[in-house]
Amino acid sequence: MYPVHLTRPMAQELENEGFTSLTTAEEVANILDKKEGTVFVVINSVCGCAASNARPAAIAATKNEKHPDHLITVFAGVDKEAVDKVRTYLFPYLPSSPSMAVFKNGQLVQMLERADIEGKPAQMVANKLIVAFEEYC
Repeated sequence: MYPVHLTRPMAQELENEGFTSLTTAEEVANILDKKEGTVFVVINSVCGCAASNARPAAIAATKNEKHPDHLITVFAGVDKEAVDKVRTYLFPYLPSSPSMAVFKNGQLVQMLERADIEGKPAQMVANKLIVAFEEYC
């Protein structure tokens, strides 16, 4: 587990753009068990691809006119309980961080795993998210 004081600025990068950080399984269930509306989940990470690709892409995508009703984030290596709970909703995808998912009416409709993020330009990742937002939001 990473010390919160070291990861806090990384979490705040998303929080400053309207994301809500969740830290418990109950908080995650309260959002993802809803059967109406759209939710965008970012599993944040300390890795370089989170800093250079995932977080910038997530932020850019949410500036799109159409975007999910709820923006949430959990931090791998910090919010273990919350991350583990999010991952139960991502089946059949294997654990991956960073990663991003879009849910509509309680159903997973878009998943970007680390392999979809790492080494890709942030705008390319954002564009994939924007396509999903345009379709599902």
